[in-house]
Amino acid sequence: MTTLVLAGHGTRSDKGLETLAGLRDLVREGRRGTRVEQAFLEISSPLLADVLPGLPGPVVVVPLLLAGGYHVHIDLPSVVAATRPDAVVAPPLGPHALLTSVLARRLFAAGLRAADSVILGAAGSSDPAALADVRAAARLLSVRLSRPVTAAFAATGAPPVAEALERLRSGPAPRIALASYLLAPGFFQDRLEASGADLVAAPLGVDADLAALVWARFDQARLASTASGGDRARLASVAAGAGQARPASERPGPGGGRLAPVVPGGDQARWGSSLSSRTISSAASSRDGRNSVPRSVS
Repeated sequence: MTTLVLAGHGTRSDKGLETLAGLRDLVREGRRGTRVEQAFLEISSPLLADVLPGLPGPVVVVPLLLAGGYHVHIDLPSVVAATRPDAVVAPPLGPHALLTSVLARRLFAAGLRAADSVILGAAGSSDPAALADVRAAARLLSVRLSRPVTAAFAATGAPPVAEALERLRSGPAPRIALASYLLAPGFFQDRLEASGADLVAAPLGVDADLAALVWARFDQARLASTASGGDRARLASVAAGAGQARPASERPGPGGGRLAPVVPGGDQARWGSSLSSRTISSAASSRDGRNSVPRSVS
């Protein structure tokens, strides 16, 4: 039986750890016959490097990270390659329509109005590809809300949240709403809440759509790892074109049995063949001959 390992960055926030534990429990409820473990790259315990060696059978590691960057492309694969080289590393969670659904619900719960301007606030990264992932998530949210959504960053990346707020203050919208593109409370959520926006949504948190997305990434990685040759290309093509998963409102929740299988959407077609940790870390170490890599703070 394949074990799912949720790999988070780590946080010093007790509320953040409580939220991530709640998400883990919800993921477990989705498929009670599959073993689910939680671990962290740093700061929090247990560490991923300590958890992986003792797990029996095949392992799929799903990053609890919303965008690419150093942790996704370098840090996480390096840990896996050093401690469990047979494990498969799934793509990061975002961007994806299921995250868009959660973001929209959090905004409306915070009091979003039709005339409000919206900013999608993320932690940020020095990796341009990670920033592009966040901007893609902002475009998805813009379509869902039928209004422009500006991607902005609490730490690294342009524009900073403060700059985006200042720019929108000069516009016609009476209020500015800040959607939190974060998984749990903690340092960056505190920054968003202190930004001066008229309303700040809660982080993504514990949500059935988020749990379903975890299983989608798990299935995507496992499918790619077992396919080979023409079958791999065919299955990746089918996954990329099959459309987005149903939102939580259309699927049975944890109390009503297993969450329905989720087909990965075209937003992650570039991950068509999920790479093993060994392949990713090898490619990263030789990429462009660089001696350093961008650090991600997301």
